[in-house]
Parts: sequence; C-alpha cells; structure tokens
Amino acid sequence: MSASVLDSIVSATRRRIREGRYSSGAGPGQRPVPDGARFLASLREPGARIIAEIKAKSPSAGVILRNADRKIETMALAYRRGHAAAISVVTEPEFFGGDPSWAARAKRISGLPVLVKDFVLEEVQLDFAASYGADAVLLIASILGEERLRQFREAAAERGMVSLVETHSLQEIAVALASGAEIVGVNARDLRTFDVRLEGAISLASAIPEGCVRVAESGIETRDDVEKLAAAGYKAFLIGETLLRSEEPEVKLRELRGES
Repeated sequence: MSASVLDSIVSATRRRIREGRYSSGAGPGQRPVPDGARFLASLREPGARIIAEIKAKSPSAGVILRNADRKIETMALAYRRGHAAAISVVTEPEFFGGDPSWAARAKRISGLPVLVKDFVLEEVQLDFAASYGADAVLLIASILGEERLRQFREAAAERGMVSLVETHSLQEIAVALASGAEIVGVNARDLRTFDVRLEGAISLASAIPEGCVRVAESGIETRDDVEKLAAAGYKAFLIGETLLRSEEPEVKLRELRGES
C-alpha cells in the first residue's frame, strides 16, 4: 500500500465521520454486549492463540473472500470449530469491503470474542463498534500518537472494550507502551509499502514486556511461521488471508495451532 493509499483510507474515514456514517450504530436487536475482559483472557490462555480474520478484500490483495456477506456465519463457525481464540472482522467499507454488522453476526453464531478492525480517528467510532458488540478494537499507533492512543484506549475501556494497539517499529512500540496498552500487535506488513517481513516482527518482540500480550500480525502462512514467532515471544497471531483462501479453514486453523 503506497503512502497515498493509506492517506486515502484515512481521508475517506474522516469523510464518513463528517457524513455521520458512524453516528447511528446497530439497531436494538443487533446489540451484543462488549466484553473486553473475555477477549483479553482468551489471548492469555495456553497454546498458540489465533485471532482468525474475516476480510472481504484489501488494497494489495484485491478480493479475498468472494460474496463475503453470504459467508460470515460459515467462516465464523469454521473458526470456532478450529479453536480460534477470537475472530477479527475488518469493517472498513470502501477499501476493505467490510460491513460492521458482520461483527455482530460472527460473534452471535460463534460465541467467540470479536475484534473490530477499522481506522479509528474519532471517539464516535468507538460507540459505533460497541453497538455491534465489539469486544476489542484496533488502534493504529502510526496514525494516532501517544496522547490519542491513551485517550481512545481509555474511552474503549469505558465502553467495555479492550484495545489492540498496532505497531510497526520500535518507536511505535514505545508509544503504545506509554499509552498503557495491554495488547500490542506488531504488523509485519508495512502499511505504506505493503511489504511483509516476518523477520522484522521477530526482531521487535523483545521490545514488548512480558506483561503485555504480544500479537504477531500479517504474513503468517505456515505452522513453521507460528513456531518462529512464538519462539521470539509472541503469544497470539492474527491470521486472515491464509485462512480465507483455504478450502478448509477449520483444518488449516488446527494445523497452524499445531493440532493433529
């Protein structure tokens, strides 16, 4: 993803905020209750804790899950059967083809805690995510900075949600930790170039203290990848495209977790 694409995503998000697209939220019948404590506890359980992602498309990969709206329940149940720790739902509509209602649907059918991934720029987006039952939200250090990270992390907690703070560098990890983050993700994919380097994520793991949950994000394709990242100190692994492109996502998830 070039800098211009990232800038375009942020710009489009700001436009949706101005247009009030994040103001209404889910209707009364769609309001599962956020439970950030359960999300955090699930990531801290023994073993390889995989956050399995539902994503329709991306600017770099194009369409990943065709007719995604018809497959939310199918994927969520496959992830439950494959023993995912949680489900990540990419809800950004324009560049990733997402829909916030998918979060409520995935949570309802699977019973698993759900992370909502969007580009959070204003507090109204936290209300919006909570209305769809998000147990966790993604906060990106590179577009927020320490003060706003702390503000949004605390605001999310007030709404019952925990925050996964995404980083890409030592500097961003320091910002995340200074903001009080309990869950720190290291994305092996550079949001500006979209290059993926697992080695970079491996080298950054030791900068995150053991008291935090370390989450490795992007580019994880094999059990060997999981084992290398786990050896570096990662506790959880956010995996999307590998599972979504698999003909048997439940089987692939078990394989990545090291289950026979």
